Amino acid sequence: MDKKKRVTSYDVAKAAGVSQSAVSRVFLKGRSVSKKTREKVLATAKELGYKPNAIARMLITKRSGMVAVILSSRANLNYPEVLSLLNKRLSEKNERVLLFNLDDATGLDDLLEQIWTFQVDGVIALAAHFDNNSIEKFKDHNIPVVLYNRMVSGLSASAVCVNHDQGISELVNLLDQHGHKDYLVLAGPDESDVAKERLDCAQRALVRTGHGQAPVLYGDYSYDSGRKAFAQWMDGNQAPTAVICSNDTMAIGVIDEARENYNLSVPGDISVVGFDGISAVAWHSYQLTTIKQPLQQLTKAAVDILLEQIESPDNPAQIRVWSGNLIEGQTVGPAKRE
Repeated sequence: MDKKKRVTSYDVAKAAGVSQSAVSRVFLKGRSVSKKTREKVLATAKELGYKPNAIARMLITKRSGMVAVILSSRANLNYPEVLSLLNKRLSEKNERVLLFNLDDATGLDDLLEQIWTFQVDGVIALAAHFDNNSIEKFKDHNIPVVLYNRMVSGLSASAVCVNHDQGISELVNLLDQHGHKDYLVLAGPDESDVAKERLDCAQRALVRTGHGQAPVLYGDYSYDSGRKAFAQWMDGNQAPTAVICSNDTMAIGVIDEARENYNLSVPGDISVVGFDGISAVAWHSYQLTTIKQPLQQLTKAAVDILLEQIESPDNPAQIRVWSGNLIEGQTVGPAKRE
């Protein structure tokens, strides 16, 4: 055979003495084929140097074999691990990740137009704001979507999420047990669904424990925004005894700013808590008290739900919620009393 000519499934079928459909079934995951036929086809394919054509497979299966993952430019430090887990789980299911970055909610419509052109099988949205209009667009294009780590009231979309209310309630209860009464809440960006939910959870928990709603400053989930927000508060205000941060990265920024520029001891003078459980929280300098997300369970569920909806588009939306794990570090101590 001419080595310059691309080997096709028909060439393999002819050389192996089987039908072309049998060759296709061997290379399509989950298709039924006898062990004898499979071994014969694989041996022949190896001898001829045959590699399945992804485009041809797409025409047969009516699927692109690609899943779009939408990630915000304000990515949580957990997200590299989340992406790795999603990529691994999707690869095991013969799907490939197509990554899209979203700077802010205003760019969502343009990003969706790009997604339609790739005819992806489904979408996992890690860090983007979706409203009913956006969800309806996915339905119009027959593309299932799973929202990761967010549940938005009124949306008929599947979602996997950590229980923000339970986690933040545990943090507030811990601070309350240590006698804290003077709180500051450092929230994430206002356009973030997760940030809004965590802020609401913190304020509700503070009201439940008898403290009333606390003053709020906003960051963008980054380390620098944590430092900047705390410095902004200290410009004209007395230091709070406890700071509740929307994520770990900003909490670490608050700790460094409090120690370096205001000579405050953590947790001697001020207690700080975060949320997410990123790897840096275990570093000796921080040992942050936080809520660790169950990433293994969340990513597995996101992929499982999405693939179920790809196979059975009429299935109703699914919502799955997991409790986070309270990590009691070294950043919460008794409230300092004058």
